[in-house]
Amino acid sequence: MAHGKSTLANVILNNPEYTKTKGTVEFQGENINDLKTDEIAKKGVFMSFQTPEEIPGISTMNFIKTAKNKVEGKPVKVFKFKQDVQNYMEELSMNPKLINRNLNVGFSGGEKKKNEILQMLVLNPKLAILDETDSGLDVDAVRTVSKGINMYKNEKNAVLIITHNMRILSELKVDYVHILVNGKVVKTGGAELVKEVEKEGFSKFKKEGTPNEN
Repeated sequence: MAHGKSTLANVILNNPEYTKTKGTVEFQGENINDLKTDEIAKKGVFMSFQTPEEIPGISTMNFIKTAKNKVEGKPVKVFKFKQDVQNYMEELSMNPKLINRNLNVGFSGGEKKKNEILQMLVLNPKLAILDETDSGLDVDAVRTVSKGINMYKNEKNAVLIITHNMRILSELKVDYVHILVNGKVVKTGGAELVKEVEKEGFSKFKKEGTPNEN
């Protein structure tokens, strides 16, 4: 059953496959409804994909460097940039050879997800939207992804984690938890809400979000 989690992320980034019929998306007090996706990215919004695309013909290094140039509006300092990338890859336990391979081509599922976190760390956005970055990962990979999120998060930025698996949240300091059912937030709370879901599951929340047919 689809509840609108990924749709929400795509609408924020103005994915052209989606059409807004009403409402406003504001980021730092600015209406970004009609901005193009790349313009929203330049404002400081980043999104990692549930299923990262494979892009033959461009290396991971060149992809990240180009993205960094575009977001900052100026060329990066190459030596420092490469050193930062290398340091982040070591922290994420990534094979250093991946950086020179075609983007995500031949990467395992875990490598693709770590590569998304690598991009987040390098681009350093104001808002990072992580769309089920933990899906399909084993316990060790989830810990590594959580480590990357903790490295990124500070008082000047924000992370929106879209997940239906509580495992990744156990490694993170959670400020707010929102449960989305059928496109509506049916419950909001703090970290205690994670424990409630772990104990009771999502069933009762799904009932709260089910439209009344009478």
